[in-house]
Amino acid sequence: MFDKVLIQQLAAELHQSEKSRVQIEHFSRRFPAMTVADGYAVSRAWVQMKVAQGRVVRGHKIGLTSRAMQMSSQIDEPDYGTLLDDMFFEPGDLPAVRFIAPRVEVELAFILRKKLEGTHITVDHVLDATEYVQPAIEIIDARIEQFDRHNKVMRKVQDTISDNAANAGIVLGGRKVSPRNVDLPWVGAILRQNGVVEETGLAAGVQGHPAIGVAWLAMKLAPWGRCLEAGEVVLAGSFTRPVPAKVGDQFDADYGPLGRFEFQFT
Repeated sequence: MFDKVLIQQLAAELHQSEKSRVQIEHFSRRFPAMTVADGYAVSRAWVQMKVAQGRVVRGHKIGLTSRAMQMSSQIDEPDYGTLLDDMFFEPGDLPAVRFIAPRVEVELAFILRKKLEGTHITVDHVLDATEYVQPAIEIIDARIEQFDRHNKVMRKVQDTISDNAANAGIVLGGRKVSPRNVDLPWVGAILRQNGVVEETGLAAGVQGHPAIGVAWLAMKLAPWGRCLEAGEVVLAGSFTRPVPAKVGDQFDADYGPLGRFEFQFT
């Protein structure tokens, strides 16, 4: 396990990378014995660093929710990160200068009306605790380079987790709907980039039902004495592959009956 000094050092490296927009090398290459628990320790330290500088926790994101992504990362469960207030954007212009290597994912966001805590949380508990569900775009980024600059090996899940589960931004749009007024696994979306359909998907791709990940996260936080709080936003996981974005790219997220919104990197 990493000691406190190393955890703070690596969190500071991530913080500087985000500000400078210069990626850093894989932690897992520098420290081959690095564990998933070490990754979460670094992530928590980085979030605490940001909170100490005035940022406010607004919620959480769940990643690696598809079976294919878990197999490629050699894990058997999702990962998670923290949403902070400066990560939220309205549809429209997004400042490309905020990101290093942004990629766009299609998701659903759960906005909670009451807390979810404990070690026995079900989908029904999640639905009962949710004020509404809304279409969301997650912008993921890589403060730790995706492919090692020396040997081109892809980063490990420990790296991604320490990097706040690659979290960087969220765009909320479309309609707000009661979670019991829509068949959530059958919610679909079309993502267009510069007028071309790049991705389509169903929310069932998120472990069969997007609320499953929310329940998992609530139970995952319980041993730390933490929970999902009322008012928080929880990104349930992507049901499309991440689409790389660059300055000038225009995106159109069409969720059918749940609405449509556009955004662009400027």
